[in-house]
Amino acid sequence: MYSDLMLKTWLQEHTLQAQAVKDGPAFYRNLEQALDIRRADQGLMTAKPRWDQSVVDWTTSDFLSLNRSGRIREAFLEEIARHENFVLSASGSRVQYGNYPYINEVEREISTFFGAETAFITHTGFHANVNAVAAVPLPGDAILYDELVHASTHEGMKLSVAAHKISFRHNDVDSLYDALISLRDSHSAFKLGTQSILICVESIYSMKGDVCPIKAFIDISKELFPLGNAQFLIDEAHSVGVLGPNGRGLISMLGLENEIAIRIHMCSKALASTGGIILCNKTIRRVLIHRATYVSTSGAPSFPMVASMRAGIHLLMNGETKKAQDDIQNIAKYFFGTLISNPIWEEAVDEGLLTCPNSDDWEARPFLTHIAPIFTRPGHEKYLFFHLLLCNMNAYNISPPIIPKGTALVRFVFHAHNTREEVDATVAAICDWAREMLDIEKGKFESTLPSAARHVYALQAAM
Repeated sequence: MYSDLMLKTWLQEHTLQAQAVKDGPAFYRNLEQALDIRRADQGLMTAKPRWDQSVVDWTTSDFLSLNRSGRIREAFLEEIARHENFVLSASGSRVQYGNYPYINEVEREISTFFGAETAFITHTGFHANVNAVAAVPLPGDAILYDELVHASTHEGMKLSVAAHKISFRHNDVDSLYDALISLRDSHSAFKLGTQSILICVESIYSMKGDVCPIKAFIDISKELFPLGNAQFLIDEAHSVGVLGPNGRGLISMLGLENEIAIRIHMCSKALASTGGIILCNKTIRRVLIHRATYVSTSGAPSFPMVASMRAGIHLLMNGETKKAQDDIQNIAKYFFGTLISNPIWEEAVDEGLLTCPNSDDWEARPFLTHIAPIFTRPGHEKYLFFHLLLCNMNAYNISPPIIPKGTALVRFVFHAHNTREEVDATVAAICDWAREMLDIEKGKFESTLPSAARHVYALQAAM
């Protein structure tokens, strides 16, 4: 069973190591001591073994099930077959030999599909975000960012020469307004338009699964900066394939393509391939080529990589993912409906044991996202993860520093391949765990640990 392999691997990785290397070079001992701090509270990031399709999948990025079904592989092989004499390596960066005709052709095709003036392909969505955030702001400029933006945005800000890097409260229109007002009124260059502001947000936030109020954000930026020197970078990693006509994302769904300076898409999630895409105008593209260190100092994406991206984009273009897109909406609705109708869930929420904000008023929303975090008390997220894993279900627990201090959750990701039977079994498992925790709190058991956690810790003690 997958849980046996997973737990064995996870527990082995959490065995303290500093003492074992105490007689070795201090360089490695220091590193292991640092890792032991995370091992001690079972918070070490580990490389987990891949599971087979017998495990209920609430985790992977294969939202449209293109990987599981083999459709992306078939489309990729068909694309490769059309170019039997392709050259494998780019053999240079985009400013050298690596700017080959095929990558430019695919970029033009992508930009047309997404309604952008141009597109720029990168190795990953992470690279796309880092380099756009790092390269575009000029000295003296400002970056405003939602407090929950992805780690790649933070990495880009570390490299940026922007003079101001200011966060605002998550999805909070008033907080963004206050930050913009503060910049405008305290630095005349912003009011005069001689310095610019890049506002970094995400269409769907990966941990909370909530949606950016981008239209309201655009309206206040235009009101406060009518010269157009406040512009947006939006990371659409989680909306491409899931939202919008033919899966083109939130911005296309809202018809705001001309209002956003930079859109970041990636192909390693819903499109089941690899690579990142920066949608922008020609000015931004020139800046990326000139100022993004990644562009000038690393080899360009290879032909097979770009071909895999094109294969996924073509599946969107041809409408072949529409049913999968609808399936995600349907399974999300069924999940929320099943969850909140369970009386144990209601009791757990009332007692402050669990909560799922995305289930609130779900029936009134025009669309749902594919991410549903279930928040627990700090520390309990591991217990729920253990319980689900032993039921042959995979939904990962998330804790700080990935999410804010004082919070904990188990994240459920919906896919086209998830079934109602899987939802029924999963909700039953969640509520069985909740029932056990409620009984523990009422003093019905001697142990303060739920059974799944006791099982895992017994395995650890036996190692």
